[in-house]
Amino acid sequence: MNTHLNIPDRSSSRRARAALAGLVALLASSLMIVTANPAQAAYTQIEGSGSTWSQGIVSQWIADVDANGMKITYNGAGSSQGRKDFASNVTDFGITEIPYQGKDEYGAVDTAGGREFAYMPIVAGGTAFTYQVLVGGKPVKDLRLSGDTIAKIFTNQITNWNDPAITKDNNGRKLPSLTIVPVVRSDGSGTTAQFTAWLDKQFPSIWQPYFGKSGLTSYYPKKPGTKTISAAGSDQVMNTISSKQGNGSIGYVEYSYPVNKKYPVVKVLNKAGYFVEPTQYNVAVALTKAQINTDASSQAYLTSILDGVYTSTDPRAYPLSSYSYMLLPTGAKDQRMTTSKRQTLTDFMFYSLCQGQSKAGPYGYSPLPLNLVQAGFDQLKKLSVADPAVDFKDRDVTKCNNPTFVAGDLSKNKLAEIAPQPPACDKVGAGPCGLETGKAPTTPEAAKNGKPTDGTAAPVASAPSGAAPAAVDPETGVAAPTTADTTDTSQAAVAVPTELVAGRAGDTKVFGALAALELLAIILAPGVGAVYFKRRARRRQGAWS
Repeated sequence: MNTHLNIPDRSSSRRARAALAGLVALLASSLMIVTANPAQAAYTQIEGSGSTWSQGIVSQWIADVDANGMKITYNGAGSSQGRKDFASNVTDFGITEIPYQGKDEYGAVDTAGGREFAYMPIVAGGTAFTYQVLVGGKPVKDLRLSGDTIAKIFTNQITNWNDPAITKDNNGRKLPSLTIVPVVRSDGSGTTAQFTAWLDKQFPSIWQPYFGKSGLTSYYPKKPGTKTISAAGSDQVMNTISSKQGNGSIGYVEYSYPVNKKYPVVKVLNKAGYFVEPTQYNVAVALTKAQINTDASSQAYLTSILDGVYTSTDPRAYPLSSYSYMLLPTGAKDQRMTTSKRQTLTDFMFYSLCQGQSKAGPYGYSPLPLNLVQAGFDQLKKLSVADPAVDFKDRDVTKCNNPTFVAGDLSKNKLAEIAPQPPACDKVGAGPCGLETGKAPTTPEAAKNGKPTDGTAAPVASAPSGAAPAAVDPETGVAAPTTADTTDTSQAAVAVPTELVAGRAGDTKVFGALAALELLAIILAPGVGAVYFKRRARRRQGAWS
């Protein structure tokens, strides 16, 4: 037996460890080169609050950019609270559907408190009326209402679903005796402001006696002794209506909420005499009639005047279409902002205005048209004016992947051009069509035929463009499935898969190089490690033999 120890050759092990250490050093130094780009500040978490109307798509954008190191928090506390938080320097940005009013409905100050800012358009959409009405245990899914009827429902003048006005709107289809329960917002809400602005402009003789004065309000007035229910936030309005106790209820929310909940929405009568829902196509058509404040010196720059939207005579236009604004901090001495925060906000909004808009339609919103995106970039650039260290290179509409754009023509809106005409069965005096609503169609054909997304059909028969379907359930107004349409789509997804964030200029090269280095590590490290540990094992075995 060998009684002396064999001393292992330490030079080989040192070489193996050195090889591993060198590889690690190479990766580390490469990573430092990637991240230490002096032209770009590191990202820092930013915080915002405000609109629940916009919250659905904003939350998706936040999730999308997280993979690129951008950390954003957003609290959907309502537009009024968002404006207050921004004015009080509680947040880095706010989102609202209405601009600062100077004073709110109660005489309280509603200004930015001296904080420098700009309004930046971020997303368009329609204020929808979602409801729950059961007939024989089955939900009504193709309800139609005129603006006059809606106004009377929310001012407690129409209180039962069998009211003759509702029967007339639905071409003689009478609903059973069921108490109407309006569900309104209890908090200061941009959605309420949009809804009441429409009521004030279009139905002043109904709205103003109820409100007690003219104008819009962010706080919906609830009269004592009525069945009206108040709920905080769009999500709670939606939850109240969709609950087991929600039969008979109706409320107003952004279209994305019923889409996400797979709940029907009211088809609203427009000035052309057609009942339409707020799909991305119908909103895009309506917003071609929006007037925009183009005075760059005005504090209300880029805020909208929607009178032309309300009265559009295009058969496709949805009357309650609008867009929301980000309150963008533009002051060079803003106490909350730093170079890294401005860089994070710049890149977050570049994604949101461009590639992020491609997700608007499937989520129940409508992409911003190019003129608003261009205006948004003009506002966003003020961050780099306030702080020249902010990198704004390659941030313009020519780098934008937005579904409304028509290459080479900044005056056109692609969605508005391809938006389908409504079927004849949705015209006053015809129908009902029997097509389910709340499906967020993503193609013109789907929008016309009541289908939710590309390649996915709703579980109802398609309506011909010239007439109502032959077989319509007399109670729910939904067409019976045909033999050619038997696919079960009850679980069909509405949203599209998450896409990678649009990178900064040069990011693809940077991350491509890093990926190559990582691949090199994956290939070499196991081999080097295996050689080292194999030799080490042999020497240990020799040492004890």
